[in-house]
Amino acid sequence: MPDPRVTKLAELLTRYSLRIRKGDYVLIRGSSVAAPLIQECYRHAVRAGANIETAVSVDGLSEIFYKEASTAQLEWISPTADRRYRKIDAMYGIWGEVNTRSLTHCDPKKMATAQAAHEKLTKVFSERSAKGELRWVGTQWPTQANAQDAEMSLAEYEDFVFKAGHLDAADPVAVWKAISKAQAALKKKLDRCKEVRIVAGDTDLTFACQGRTWENCDGRLNFPDGEVFTGPVEESVNGHVRFSFPAVHHGREVNDVFLEFKDGKVVKANASKGEEFLRAMIDMDAGACRLGEAAFGTNYNITTYTRNTLFDEKIGGTIHLALGAGYPETGSTNRSGLHWDMVCDLRDGGEIYADGTLIQKDGRFLDDRFPQPQAAKPKGKAARKRSAGTSPKKKSTKKKTRKKTGE
Repeated sequence: MPDPRVTKLAELLTRYSLRIRKGDYVLIRGSSVAAPLIQECYRHAVRAGANIETAVSVDGLSEIFYKEASTAQLEWISPTADRRYRKIDAMYGIWGEVNTRSLTHCDPKKMATAQAAHEKLTKVFSERSAKGELRWVGTQWPTQANAQDAEMSLAEYEDFVFKAGHLDAADPVAVWKAISKAQAALKKKLDRCKEVRIVAGDTDLTFACQGRTWENCDGRLNFPDGEVFTGPVEESVNGHVRFSFPAVHHGREVNDVFLEFKDGKVVKANASKGEEFLRAMIDMDAGACRLGEAAFGTNYNITTYTRNTLFDEKIGGTIHLALGAGYPETGSTNRSGLHWDMVCDLRDGGEIYADGTLIQKDGRFLDDRFPQPQAAKPKGKAARKRSAGTSPKKKSTKKKTRKKTGE
């Protein structure tokens, strides 16, 4: 008998996130370690009348590939994967790792070669998604490896994962609809915005977003969800940012990342650990040195860094920026084989300005119509008035001393 929370998650992914319909061509992708959730998603998709293919991977294959593949093999594109991405109506992506560090000693240049080659598939997938032709959702299966990364027991991590998705609520769908409403208000504000400025410790970054669309992520793509994102105007990004948490990509951890941008391009990239890998990814292709995404994390049920981007980028009171490929639905034109999210914590002194007006301070939006921590949600019109007429103030860009998670 499966954990009832797993059954509830599979039902929510099928009915709410993907809206599976009779006759849909559906792909379920995942690791064999996530078999319990794969089985439940399969069961609910069958009940919904879908036609289903599965692609279940075995742990350890990626390590073999990156260590032993020739250049020709690294650049090879599977015709099966190409066909699926062009034809499927919906896809479940179910992540779960036996060893999150298995790629630590793989050559970053070989990894960059393979990712750059797959940019064609990424483009097909992104364009079909932007047109509404392909529905997809990605979620995490709690494993011992992920629990260890988060410095939790497996039972604690399971509770964390399911709580992050509000699966402990009597009616999770109703909760996500309420979140969607609050995020829609924020999206409406940002869609009228021309420029965003982010200020925090060793961070002062601006980007233009005029003419771009902000997306309301309310559990229909990633799950758990909780963010509002856009694609910055490519040449407009200027300033610098120091990311608060280690940036993890394909199991490689890079600590204390500092990036400086000029007219949209990274002109300086440093890290206290993993700098060679960071620079190899930035040099992957022409688009890897630019931002494809900027987003506000709005899931206040997630408060702790866990070394898992699915959760970390959603932490309420943070922002995340992604180097590389943007999402066409936002208006982004940046193309790359890379998409690497990095998180900056704004909960201790951080500020966000929209067209010169302060809209968030210390990780809390000043307008109570926007996403708020449920336990301390401001009331009435007073909170909304606080955001009006506030001009940005310059902060020192001197690097602050901080405790870096994972070191």
